[in-house]
Amino acid sequence: MAYQKVVIAGLDTSKLTVLTEEEKMQLLREMQQNGSAEAREKLILGNLRLVLSVIQRFTGRGEDADDLFQIGVIGLMKAISNFDLSKDVRFSTYCVPMIAGELRRHLRDFHAVKVSRSMRDTAYKALQAREKLTASLNREPTAGEIAAEIGAETCDVVTALESISDPVSLYEPVYSDSGDPLYLIDQIGDPDSTSSSWMSELALRDALQSLSDREKNILRRRFWQGKTQVEVAQEVGISQAQVSRIEKAAIGKIKEQL
Repeated sequence: MAYQKVVIAGLDTSKLTVLTEEEKMQLLREMQQNGSAEAREKLILGNLRLVLSVIQRFTGRGEDADDLFQIGVIGLMKAISNFDLSKDVRFSTYCVPMIAGELRRHLRDFHAVKVSRSMRDTAYKALQAREKLTASLNREPTAGEIAAEIGAETCDVVTALESISDPVSLYEPVYSDSGDPLYLIDQIGDPDSTSSSWMSELALRDALQSLSDREKNILRRRFWQGKTQVEVAQEVGISQAQVSRIEKAAIGKIKEQL
């Protein structure tokens, strides 16, 4: 089995082997006492469902599920190698934090935007505190409540959480209807991009939607394609005078709505 090339897509988790705790301990003894590679492989295969359950906590952060699964398997393999049979602890109890820790290290050290280790540590403490407070308060906690929980300044918590947020594409849609979407890049670096100008553009789009297909066709050719009334008349098969009347009526409708 190629452990570095695990693929989740299409994986039927119901068919994964699930070992009992007694079976895990027996395989661990075989591996540690006899160096059995077969026992090690059975342990890994028999705990893949445990890896899947742990990575559910780390989804929704922009990371590829296949990558998270592979990192989780690395954590599982480390747990198998380091488990102490003399300790009175269940293997699953020991394994889960090992898998989770490997995933946290990966997310901390390989984030797209590099930030200081101290800020990353603050961010992950804040994430853990947020999960704990959400469960106890039955609501999303405020930044101040999270800061109080971990003994940090509110501004530091906000900065730390923002530092590990996934970068947003400049081509992220910020508004979309049946027409062309508005992208974030359309609103950045434009001195005229105020809330009022944005709303005016949306209002204009709504007004255009109220026009007939014929009116939209005329306006598109005239103002988007830059054609003359004569050229439009020849293309759509009507007179220049008709094009002029349709254009004027359509513009009047738009002005009335705005």
